Amino acid sequence: MANWNERNTQRPGFGTVPRAGGEMARGETFDAGLRQHMLAIYNYMASGVLLTGLVAMLTANSGLAASFASGPLMWIVALSPLAIVFAMSFGRNKFSKTTLQAMYWGFAVLMGLSLSTIFLVYTGASIAVTFFATAGAFAGLSLFGYTTKKDLSGMGSFLIMGVIGLIIASIANAFIGSAPFSYAISFLGVLIFAGLTAYDTQRLKTEYEYLRGTDFAGKAVVLGALSLYLDFINMFLFLLRFLGNRE
Repeated sequence: MANWNERNTQRPGFGTVPRAGGEMARGETFDAGLRQHMLAIYNYMASGVLLTGLVAMLTANSGLAASFASGPLMWIVALSPLAIVFAMSFGRNKFSKTTLQAMYWGFAVLMGLSLSTIFLVYTGASIAVTFFATAGAFAGLSLFGYTTKKDLSGMGSFLIMGVIGLIIASIANAFIGSAPFSYAISFLGVLIFAGLTAYDTQRLKTEYEYLRGTDFAGKAVVLGALSLYLDFINMFLFLLRFLGNRE
């Protein structure tokens, strides 16, 4: 039973207004820092996607795309971006922010060289339509991940397992050559990377609370941009199989 005669030092009184104001100021500072952090991630991600698209178009228009469609160069431009992703992921604590930035831009350029070959398969108009459709879907999904109160962390392991399943199914279909199976893989790919877009956005938002003010915060911006970039590009490529008109 409460002792009403006992002095309560935690009870709000006339002297607590500055403290409440300070707590509100700290909350506003956190929100402003979070917005700045997420905006930096989106700027890096969007710049990387635009750089990739520009390199892909210039390479296709120059006629060099055909040289990346087969032979040794095909494997170099296909595997080099993957090697950079693994290096950035496993060396995040070892590399400096500047090094990670350089690797990110190099990754975006190599992806542009690799993706230039889609202009040999699909019409430019259908590629543009698919790109803008992906951009709209990505914006909506990322906004959902940022604003939803629902905890999406449980989706993470399930979606990663889905990505592994997609890789195995794609390798298997390379030998089978089944068109219906290919469309099924593409459909699942769109769904999985749509889910990853929302999941990664919420994850990056949540991580800021633990990273703000640390030396790793700057690196987290580059690594976060890489995650969202991969979600966007993979969703675009899987969606292109449905919306793309072949040459």
